[in-house]
Amino acid sequence: MTSEHPSAPPATAPAVDAPRGAPCWANLTARDLQASEKFYGSVLGWEFRNTTLGSHFAVALSNGRPVAGIGAVATDLQIAVGWTPYFFVPQVDEAAARIRERSATVALGPVAFAKGRALLAADRDGAVFGVWDGRLPSGWESWNDQGPVVVRLRTRDAFEAAIFYGGVMQWADGSPDGCTVDYEHDEVVVRSGGAVVARLSSGAVEADPDPTVRPHWDVQFTVPDIEACVAAARGLGGTLVRQGATYSGAFAELRDPDGGLFTVITDRADGPAN
Repeated sequence: MTSEHPSAPPATAPAVDAPRGAPCWANLTARDLQASEKFYGSVLGWEFRNTTLGSHFAVALSNGRPVAGIGAVATDLQIAVGWTPYFFVPQVDEAAARIRERSATVALGPVAFAKGRALLAADRDGAVFGVWDGRLPSGWESWNDQGPVVVRLRTRDAFEAAIFYGGVMQWADGSPDGCTVDYEHDEVVVRSGGAVVARLSSGAVEADPDPTVRPHWDVQFTVPDIEACVAAARGLGGTLVRQGATYSGAFAELRDPDGGLFTVITDRADGPAN
C-alpha cells in the first residue's frame, strides 16, 4: 500500500489468471523504501526493480521473477507498516459488498490499475488483507514456489474466520476452480488444486498490546538457511521474535526495523510451519 492507494502486482504482459479465492500477491508497507530493500535484499536475497507506480514502490525479484511488492508511505502518516496478502477474486466490487455485508471494513478502494483493480480491507477482528481482480504477469506461476509458501491467519476464532473469508472469497462453494476448506492439525486449511494456500489458527487476542498476538496475516517465505536469515536480520536492525521447529521444518518469526512481521521457513511441506 502506498500513501494513496493499495499496490498491485507488477503489470507486465502477457498475463495469467490466478486461482479463484487463493492468495495471489504479498505487499509490504514500509517507512523507507531504500532501507527496506537493503534489509530484505540481505535477509532473503532479493533484488528490486522500479515499476510504473512511481518512485515509492518497487517489486522484489528472486532469480529474476517477481515475488512481492514494497510500497513506502510518508513518515508523517499514521499507517501501520507490515506485510499484507492479496487474494484473487473475479469481481472486486462484489467482494467489497460481501466484506461490508459481514460487518468488516473496506479501508481503501477499489482502486483501478492498468491490469485490474484492488482494495484493502480489515476483517472483523482487525486483520488486514487485500483483494485483487485482474490479470497477473507472465511467470507469476513461480510465485507459489519463490514467494510466500503459505499465508497464515492468526485469529481469535479460526472457525468464525473461515466462515467470513469463505463467504468473501467464495471458498468451498463447489466450483471446480475454487478453494477447498478442511480442518486439520487443530487449524483450518485452505487448498487450491490440492496445494495448501492458507491456514487459519485460533488463539489471537484482539486487545493485546503485542502485535504478534493480535489478529494478523502472517506471510511465510522459504529460505535455504534459517540461521543466516536471523543473523542478517539482526545485523540490519531486525528482531528475532521466536524460533523453533516442527515436523515440517525449522522456522523463525522476524520483525523488520519498521516493525513488519514475517516468517522464514526451510520447507514447503504441507505441515504447519509454526
